[in-house]
Amino acid sequence: MQSKIAFEEHFAIKETLEETRSFAGDSDVWDDFTRQILDLDTERLGHMDDTGIEFAILSLNAPGVQRILDAGEAMKVARKANERMAEAVAKHPRRYAALAALPMHDPDAAAAELTRCVGKLGFKGCMVNGFQQVGNAENVKYYDLPEYRSFWATVSELDVPFYLHPRMQIPSRAQNYEGHPWLMSSPWGFAVETSIHSLRLCGSGLFDEYPNLRICIGHLGENIPFGLWRLDARMRFSRRSYRGKRLLGDYFREHFHITTSGNFNDAAFRCTLEVLDNDKVHFSADYPFERMEDAAVWYDATDVVSDAQRRKIGRTNAIKLFKLDLD
Repeated sequence: MQSKIAFEEHFAIKETLEETRSFAGDSDVWDDFTRQILDLDTERLGHMDDTGIEFAILSLNAPGVQRILDAGEAMKVARKANERMAEAVAKHPRRYAALAALPMHDPDAAAAELTRCVGKLGFKGCMVNGFQQVGNAENVKYYDLPEYRSFWATVSELDVPFYLHPRMQIPSRAQNYEGHPWLMSSPWGFAVETSIHSLRLCGSGLFDEYPNLRICIGHLGENIPFGLWRLDARMRFSRRSYRGKRLLGDYFREHFHITTSGNFNDAAFRCTLEVLDNDKVHFSADYPFERMEDAAVWYDATDVVSDAQRRKIGRTNAIKLFKLDLD
């Protein structure tokens, strides 16, 4: 399929590059990975051309500013990353758009930076890399907390998507991974952490207050589609301070958009499509953590979807979600 659109496509600046080393892959490929994630020109665009990806929406690598403890430093790094993405979009307006990097220490400061990026730089939304560490490494903030309602009010007013991207849990909260560090990152821990954060949003009453919010998550839903029926079935018996007015699954199906990033598997794809409306499923690659070639070869050939669905999921859904002027 030609003219695909992808939007879990990462880049880095030197201030955020090193934090990615722990889950970027084996050390012997670090030099290649570094070149790929810093590049916004020749190599990246060449991979896009070779794989039929017409347009990519850029975002800052994880954990990015969510790992920076000091609010002022985090804002400085975020603004530098956002300006770098804006430069790339200005240079390649028919190939790139951008999702804002946001320091989430202060909800109002994050809202102000999002407003600047959308209003002044033309960004299409934001990507936040999981929970925010604030002040010290042990103090983490999840965005279902009441103090973030002012931020969500701004997201709602701007009417742009919020992409919740994975990050690793901090060591003091990860005793169940002890002795098995391979579990903590992309093989398993990423999905666990992001799915819990997503379900917290669903169960917090957030979507009752702001019914137009749209949350994106990757990897075919971070395992949530597989478990959604059981979540709702058990919640009927044990609500335990659940604050939503409707079933959790109702919120997930209505407010979450799912990408194929880094999960190029027919069985998982089929499950996601059976649980969510096709309008809320999208192609993505997860470059350079995954190869665009792997994403595209699988997606272009899978018989889980018809050709009409393939184009919808690979292109037109993203145009609608991000209000892109491409057709």
